[in-house]
Parts: sequence; C-alpha cells; structure tokens
Amino acid sequence: VTVDWEASQIGGFDAEQLIRLGTDLGFQTLNDRFSQLAGIGPSAPPVEWNTDDYHIVDTAEKFDGFLAQLSDQTLVSLDTETTNINPRQAEIVGYSFAWKPGEAYYLPVRGPVGESRLDPHETLERLRPVLENPAIGKIGQNLKYDMIVLRSAGLELAGITFDSMVASYLLDAGQRNHNLDELAQRYLNHNTTKIDTLIGSGKTQKRMDDVAIAEVGPYAAEDADVPLQLQPLLAARLAEQGLDVLNRDLEVPLIEVLVELEYHGIRVDKDRLAKLSTRYGQRIEELAVEIEELAGHPLNIASPKQLANVLFNELDLPVIKKTKTGPSTDASVLDELRELHPLPAKIIEYRQYSKLKNTYVDALPGLIHPATGRVHASFNQVVTATGRLSSSDPNLQNIPVRNEEGREIRSAFTAGEADWKLLAADYSQIELRVLAHFSEDEALCNAFANDEDIHTLVASQVFEVPLEEVTSTMRRNAKAVNFGVIYGQSPFGLAKSLGISQADATEFIDSYFQKYRGVEDFINQTLVDCRKLGYVSTLAGRRRLIDGIRQPPKQTNFFESAAHRQLNMPERTAINTVIQGSAADLIKMAMVNLHQLFRKQSHEVRMLLQIHDELIFEVAPSVLGQVAEQIEGEMTQVMPLEVPLKVDIKSGDNWADCEPWGT
Repeated sequence: VTVDWEASQIGGFDAEQLIRLGTDLGFQTLNDRFSQLAGIGPSAPPVEWNTDDYHIVDTAEKFDGFLAQLSDQTLVSLDTETTNINPRQAEIVGYSFAWKPGEAYYLPVRGPVGESRLDPHETLERLRPVLENPAIGKIGQNLKYDMIVLRSAGLELAGITFDSMVASYLLDAGQRNHNLDELAQRYLNHNTTKIDTLIGSGKTQKRMDDVAIAEVGPYAAEDADVPLQLQPLLAARLAEQGLDVLNRDLEVPLIEVLVELEYHGIRVDKDRLAKLSTRYGQRIEELAVEIEELAGHPLNIASPKQLANVLFNELDLPVIKKTKTGPSTDASVLDELRELHPLPAKIIEYRQYSKLKNTYVDALPGLIHPATGRVHASFNQVVTATGRLSSSDPNLQNIPVRNEEGREIRSAFTAGEADWKLLAADYSQIELRVLAHFSEDEALCNAFANDEDIHTLVASQVFEVPLEEVTSTMRRNAKAVNFGVIYGQSPFGLAKSLGISQADATEFIDSYFQKYRGVEDFINQTLVDCRKLGYVSTLAGRRRLIDGIRQPPKQTNFFESAAHRQLNMPERTAINTVIQGSAADLIKMAMVNLHQLFRKQSHEVRMLLQIHDELIFEVAPSVLGQVAEQIEGEMTQVMPLEVPLKVDIKSGDNWADCEPWGT
C-alpha cells in the first residue's frame, strides 16, 4: 500500500464554521483544538478582568465595615466556598458577596493554620439578618447548593430572585453546559479561574480550606461577581423571549422546593437492604450455575465476546444485530432470542439482578447520611431538555416499578418519624390528558371528562367492539398506540413492540387517527408552527429550540397514512417536548403550591421526592386524611385544562406498600 503522507496531514476544514458549530454544541475544548490546528486565535480576545476591587475580609474591623455596606443593599450576589461538593456534607470555608459589577468581597472562616480568618459561628450569626431577610434580593449561580449548605448550618436563605444557571437553561435547554465557566465565556467573553488550579485533581486534590486564603479570595470573589454581571444580560434575553414570567413565577420558586427535598432526604432501611443483598447474591450465584449448564461449560457472563461465541457459534442462534466488535448481545437482542432458547432469558435475569444489586441494594447504604439516616438525592433542574426534573446520587427515578425486585427495593424507603406514613400522589395518565387538552379531540376529551378507561375505550373504538368485549390483548395494543402517538412511533416500532405484523400495526394506527382526528391535527399544526418559529412551547411557555422539521408534503398535512407517518428525530422531539414538557410544568406548579401550603405545617408533613409524575411525602398520622385531601386538591386544580386532572393517592409504611388512601 502506497501512502501519500502529504495528503494525510490535518487540514482541509473550515475552522470558522467548525468553531461556530462547536459553540452551538458546547464543545469548548474541541473549539480550542480547532483554533490551534488552524493557527487562529479566538474570534474576540478575552476581556481584561480587573480584580483590584476584589477584597478579602479577614479581620473584625474589615467585617464591621463590610457588614454596614451589605445591610444597605437591596440586591446582592452571593456564593459559598465549601469542603465538599455534596451540600449536605459540606462545611463552609468562606462567603463571597458582590453588589457592584467588578467589585466583590470574600469572607474566609476556614483556612490553613496561622492565616487570618473570621470566626465561623460569629460570622454566620452576624450575616443572618441579611441572608434571612426576604426584602434583600439574592442572586447567584446554582443557589440551590448554597441554600442547602446554609440550611445545614442552621440558616435559611430568603429572597431568592435570580439564578444565572436556571436562566441559561430556560434560554436554551438543549445546551450541554450551564456552569459558570461556560456562561462567563459565552456572555462576558471572560475566562474564569478554574477550580482545579487551586485544589488540583485526582489523588493530590486538596480541600478548599487547605488552600492559601490569598489564592482562594480572588477565585471566590469572582464567583459572586460573574453572576452579578450576567444577571442583566440574561434577564433581558428572558424578557425578549417571553420567559421572564416562567422564570420568576415557577423556576425560581422551585429552587426553594428542591432545597426542601434535598435537605430532608428520605429514610432508607439498611437492614432491609442487607437482607435483599444476601438474597440477590444467592440468586445471582444460582443463575450463574444455570447459565453455565445451559452453555455446556464455564464462561465469563460479563464478557459480551464470550456470550456471543456461545449464543451464535455454539448454539447457532441467529445474529440479530451487529456492532463494530461483532454480534450484539444487548437486552433487545436477548429479548428476541429468548423464544428460541432458554439461555438468553437466564442471561437477562442475571443482568437484572446484578444491576439492581450493584446500583441500588449495595450502593444505597453508602449514600445514607450518618447524622440523618437518610439518603439525600440531588434533584437536577437544568439537565433534561423537556423541563422534567432528573435525580442523581442516587438516581431514584430509574428504580424499576414493573417487576417484583424493583418493588422490593422501594420497600426499603420509609417515613423517617415513628408512626408516620409515606404518602404517594401520582398524576394519572398526565401526558394523555395533556394531549387531549392540546388536541381538543372530542372523543378523547369526553373520555377523560367521564373518567373512562382511555385504553379500553380506544380499543373499543378502533376494533369496533362493545366496551365489555374488549380483551386484554386489545387493551394492551390500544395502550401501546396511545403512548406511541406521543413519541411518534412508526408501524415498524409498534409491530416490534407488540409482536404483530407491520401491516396490522399500520392498519391499527390508521384506524386510531381516523377515530381521533384532533390528535393528528395537533401533530400537524405543532410541526408546522415549529418549522416556522424554530421552537415549540409548553403550557407554561417553556421553549425548546428545534431544527430539522421538514416541509410537509401538503400545505398543512404531514401524513397521509400510517405508512407515511414517519417522524424524524427532530419531529418526534417537538411533539414529545410539548406533551412531556407541559406535564413537567404541571407537576412543578403543584410542587410550588404545595410547598407554600405546607410551609406552616412542616412539623406534620414534608415533601421528600419527585419521581416523574409522582410526589412522595411523609405525613404525621393525625393529619393524613387532611393532607391527602389538600394534595389532591392542589394537584388537580393546579391549572385549568380542557380535561380534568386526576391524582391517585396512596399511603403506607414504606414506598412499596403504599395502598390507595382510605382503603
């Protein structure tokens, strides 16, 4: 082979176009590499950032003067430096404040031995009148973290008015990063000081209170100054896009609600998990033996290569899907093969038990806070592009609920007070109700107005049989179509999920849209509007920018039949965002309303978790009935829709054993 080494040199790319694309996608590191390869600098040099007016307040005299100025302000930007990224386990190292652009103050309360700093307790107490004063507005970046840190120290921050991270998310939920470094570069053309330049990384990483206060000071002051400078820029953009009300009335108040959830956490029964760990471990060992017996020899079950050899070479099962490294053994492949041989089903079961054991049963005890006996999951407000909350550390939203093992794990979650109960409030078919609201389809709206079983009704109408003659298979097919409509499922996808022919799936979808014309009209109009505007909107006015909506074959109609009802990814995303994003709006509104309602009853009821369309509370037994009625009332009346909202209320000693309330 003759290689033309000259032709192999890197080159031949449009650097400016690549950098624009990289900026849109949030690829800052790649942009820097593109610039280096092309031999060009950034389009605009970073602005000169003057830190001369960054002050370290480390003596009583300086603190007196600082506090006098701080108390006179009506709006301040603040940040905390701490010892831990987990706010429930962090100790405060220092506070930073800013109220004039370019000027900021750092108050160290911990630091290396021998360095001048303020007393931690006295500083907190003297700051309390300002920090707990709702008349003094507070702004910052990711204020939820600072609020939990302060709450853990015994202070409740009040007067939250603006969070630059949340504002950035509302302006473009599809952006990969909304951290302060990214926002400073994007909006201020300023390269911030990175934290690893202070504390390092890896095995040599230090705590912030090990770093010289003279080094921490400018970094911390910048963390208060940058949000202050970002605030007017982001606020103006929010107003231009009609997002200022959503930010002010929903997303900013929601921060306080999430603080409540994360601060309280939920109690986890370690003994229950220990028993599950033993039993799951035994079952995993049994399955390993059974798998090796079916394979005919020992093998590493965790090795896709060895599994593929057994399945496709030794057992001669058909190859369903290939990857770069060979035949795939992923879950979808094993699910198809389970009808042909017992081994794939055993592998699926082995993987399920192993994942549950490793991800939850064995991991949860290590996440229990030693002082509270609770797990304090993080609820992320700026991650999903649709507006839904996500959770992490641990991700409680991924605990399976449709199998017995997942329900067993939920049984370890209990109320944290003696004799208290858990109460679960779950929106019933919220996304289908939102679909009915937007589509104004008469049949759908009437079904929900009459509180009918929507899946049975759709099956009855599509199959043209009386309600009482709808079989479980008919209902299952109707349910798949009901939810498939929201996600733009094709006849091929429906056929695969239901195990029916593609022709039958096409006929079923066609029949559905003939019966529910309003749904297809809604889909058509949403896509036409998105192509015209470049975005879709939810009930609360949340926007998501979407490119790639095609020109419809007719003036206003995207589809002629199910065979042509093939939505591309941007089109599916558009429909899904409107429906799922609106459902997210509704539960967020309910959370804010319930938080405000129960604020004075915190000794009797606490909101603990939000899991998709479900809220989990712990409630004193003496007020269980009253609280259940209040929750149902707020959640069902949160916003007037074309159809009624319905909430299923359950209660019990643990999450798994919650039964319909009142039974």
